[in-house]
Amino acid sequence: MAVYSVHAPRLKAGGTETDPARIAFVRDGFHFWAFVFGPIWMLFRRLWLVLLLYVVLVAALGVLLFFAHAGDLVRGIVVFCIALLVGLEAGNLRRWTLERRKWRSLGFVVGANRDAAERRFFSTWLNTPRAAAAPPPADNAAWPRPAGAHPGVADEDIVGLFPQPRGTR
Repeated sequence: MAVYSVHAPRLKAGGTETDPARIAFVRDGFHFWAFVFGPIWMLFRRLWLVLLLYVVLVAALGVLLFFAHAGDLVRGIVVFCIALLVGLEAGNLRRWTLERRKWRSLGFVVGANRDAAERRFFSTWLNTPRAAAAPPPADNAAWPRPAGAHPGVADEDIVGLFPQPRGTR
């Protein structure tokens, strides 16, 4: 079973609903094609800033290894480690890019493959009524006190994970 994070683009001005065709599913875990063809994978996924940072990092490491007179074995190990890191972090790099583009996260879904995850997400998403989000209250006075909180005890008098009012047990 794979875990996917679900992302939707920001709503257009005056828009109230997300276009289901534009929703992106990003799988967690190792991405083989990002490991094997890192820069090409980044171009294909339109990760322009990630690609630029990758090129700068590889160039800087190449110059550093050149001036350090590193052998071919060391250079090969460094290239392998960078490729492995890209393969392991590919999902996070894609999520980071979506966040920079102001996409919003709709949650997570688990499925045997992407199609199963999409079916599972859309079956739940389409059947869930989506009301407009209420604005947060202006101050903390509107928030209810936790169950069991003593009305005469101020919040700053409570210390620890399981507070007891005035030390009573």
